[in-house]
Amino acid sequence: MGWADLKKYLTILDDQFMKFFGTKAERFFFAPGRVNLIGEHTDYNGGFALPCALNLGTYSAASKRADNKIRLISADFDEPCEITLDDILEKSHNWADYPKGVLAEMLKLGCKIGGFDFYCRGDIPSGAGLASSASVELLTAVTVNELFDCKIPMRELVLLSRRAENDFIGVNCGIMDQYAVAFGKQNHAILLDCLAVKHSDVPLDLGDYLIMITNSNNSRSLAASEYNRRLAECQSALKILQQACKIDHLCELEISAFEECKHLITDQVLLNRATHVIHENARVLQAAEALSAGNLAVFGGLMNESHISLRDLYEVTGMCLDSLAAAAWQVEGVLGSRMTGAGFGGCTVTILHKNGVENFREIVGELYRESTGIEASFYVAGIGAGVVEV
Repeated sequence: MGWADLKKYLTILDDQFMKFFGTKAERFFFAPGRVNLIGEHTDYNGGFALPCALNLGTYSAASKRADNKIRLISADFDEPCEITLDDILEKSHNWADYPKGVLAEMLKLGCKIGGFDFYCRGDIPSGAGLASSASVELLTAVTVNELFDCKIPMRELVLLSRRAENDFIGVNCGIMDQYAVAFGKQNHAILLDCLAVKHSDVPLDLGDYLIMITNSNNSRSLAASEYNRRLAECQSALKILQQACKIDHLCELEISAFEECKHLITDQVLLNRATHVIHENARVLQAAEALSAGNLAVFGGLMNESHISLRDLYEVTGMCLDSLAAAAWQVEGVLGSRMTGAGFGGCTVTILHKNGVENFREIVGELYRESTGIEASFYVAGIGAGVVEV
């Protein structure tokens, strides 16, 4: 988004803030969404992932109040929320639970939070697996941190936002989404060590290629429950492997070591889950090396392998995402395509030659419509920076 577009967007935010709250907003913030290029379901298994922040995201306008009321409004949902600091732990069972969970975690750290008005709106497709929830979490955390001068370091804001999603929302996610939203860097991917919670920046020089995100527009209603089930299955596989291996997480095993002890897992489902996780973790490291060397063809091949593994071993793709990936693989100029995010709906991410955008939309859109009856949505993604005041 250029400066002219940003200025226009902020004007809209300010106008809407005045409409709802009757005053001018004091400060404005932006938190991006993220796309995970490769490394799916490795984060909560102590492995690596390779996400990048997007130039799509969520904006907030906010002002402090003289009382202890907290008023939360999202342009993307119909449920405004008005609470006090005493009501934070009462769930709303809608979008407001994400900021409320973050506020609860900030209060646990001793932050002196008062009342405030908060208006947000985003351009991330909701429920598409592009970390819209993590975007709202970090947006809330940074907005409140700055409004009330809490002086919480960004890394701790990431950790408390994850705790909010784990404990308040009830989704046992890893750290990847919140971390990428916070620490994204322009034109770079993040090689994230999810166990150590640290990263290195990987240059994302795509040359004549670009990142295409395709939204399946398929409901992700099973995502939370199936996500938690996959985590439990991985924990079961880990306990079996710990009989022979001194590990605390599946991704501590290299492929060769896993091959030596995988016979201990007699349940085929658990074996499939562990096989995906350990091989996917290795693919992430290979993908980072390929990007650093400018070898996009190798990188694209690893993306395809990742989707097949998520389809056949981890079983989180489903007909819609499989249809999108299969259609993309047929299009000239595509180096690789895979599902991104938790799965069970959401989006695919594709490395596509810049001259093939219209052809891709036409072919993939038609093939997907024929196989599912659903219209796909397409976004050429820019690689943006992390959460920031604007």
